[in-house]
Amino acid sequence: MSRHEGELIVQGELATLRFERRLPYPVEAVWSAITEPAQRTRWMGATTIDARPGGLIEMIPNGPPYPPERTRVSGRILVWDPPHVFEHEWQQQILGVKGGVVRYELSPDVDGTLLRFTHRGLSVPGAKGFRPGTHAFLDRLTAHLAGQPLPDWQQRYREIADSITP
Repeated sequence: MSRHEGELIVQGELATLRFERRLPYPVEAVWSAITEPAQRTRWMGATTIDARPGGLIEMIPNGPPYPPERTRVSGRILVWDPPHVFEHEWQQQILGVKGGVVRYELSPDVDGTLLRFTHRGLSVPGAKGFRPGTHAFLDRLTAHLAGQPLPDWQQRYREIADSITP
């Protein structure tokens, strides 16, 4: 499976998800889409960001069919290096996710931006559930950047989950 589709790496009891997406947009446009609350709210869900190392991020992803108290994510910003690296803790009650770290790395690419997304510190079952969900959110990010209608998160999740071999 390609890194576009998501790569699951298991080390002992912990897992890491890695995705790479080549996006035909400037680094600054991709950075804005992942870090500006108004844009992030559109493709990810309601978001507040205190944009600095040590600041807080809180969001309620708008795809999973669970009440907000189960999907709410919070954490400290660990790396804030505009427009190249945004890394934050990921603390969430759903699927028993108590920790983890999400990292977005942006670099110029021939036709735009290479986005490297990593979510590390997940349980293996949690990572298996997050893989199609993260893929669906990255598809929504891509559509947002293109100014296209966003794919339905639950439908994309099901399509991707059905296509992934265990």
